[in-house]
Amino acid sequence: MSCGEACLNGSVFLLIGSLIIGLLTGAPGWEKLKPFTQDSFYGVLCFFLLDMGLIAARRIQEVAKAGFFVIGFSVVMPILNAAIGIGLSKLIGISEGNALLFAVLCASASYIAVPAAMRMTIPEANPSIYISMALALTFPFNIIIGIPVYLEIIHRVWA
Repeated sequence: MSCGEACLNGSVFLLIGSLIIGLLTGAPGWEKLKPFTQDSFYGVLCFFLLDMGLIAARRIQEVAKAGFFVIGFSVVMPILNAAIGIGLSKLIGISEGNALLFAVLCASASYIAVPAAMRMTIPEANPSIYISMALALTFPFNIIIGIPVYLEIIHRVWA
C-alpha cells in the first residue's frame, strides 16, 4: 500500500474532511452535529466494543493454535513498550500521572484502530489472531497487571 493509498482511503479522507469542515463551520457547525458527535457517540462506541469483544471471545482458540510466541508477544510487547514510554516520560520531565497515561498508551494494542488498519493493509492476515491477541490477551493483561505495575515503576523512578 502506497502513501497515497493510505492517505486517501475512505476512512482517512472522511476524517480529514470532517476536520476541515469543522474548522470552516466553527461553533455553529458543531452545535448542528452534536446529536451525532456527542449524544449518540457513546452508545455506538459501546456497541462497537461489545461486538469486538464477542469476536475476540469466539475466536480465542485461534490464538492458542497460533502458538506460544503469539501469546508471549501479547504480554511481553506491552511491557517493553510501557518501559520505553516510562523512560521517555522521565526524560522529558512530565508528571507521574501523565507518565502513567503515556505508558498505558504505549502498552496498548490500539484496540479499535489496528483491526481496521490490519484488515486494509494486510488482507491475508488472520483477524481471529490479531483481534483476539489485542482484546482477549493484551487488554486484560494491561488492566489487571500492567497498569498497577507501570504505576509502581513510575512511583519508584520519580522518587
